Amino acid sequence: MFPTRHLVVTGLYRYVRNPMYVAVVTVILGQSLWLGNLQVLAYGLLVWLACHLFVMVYEEPVLRRTYDGEYETFCSNVPRWIPRLTRWQPAGPPVQR
Repeated sequence: MFPTRHLVVTGLYRYVRNPMYVAVVTVILGQSLWLGNLQVLAYGLLVWLACHLFVMVYEEPVLRRTYDGEYETFCSNVPRWIPRLTRWQPAGPPVQR
């Protein structure tokens, strides 16, 4: 399998740049509320911090080098952690699946 030549933005990635990390942290924070447990809340915040540092230090620099202007456009239109209310429509032809 070959890597993509262009940034592909479909599904939840049209609302938020890191939907998988957001989902995991949301589940943990929801569990802390459900259980009323401050230790689980602290764990959720620690998981979010680890995700944030990974994204900032490794993931985003690699994507910037790989997809250059496409990734910059994506970043300027789609937030990192708090989802948009409407999906982002990238310019250009739709990507075929």
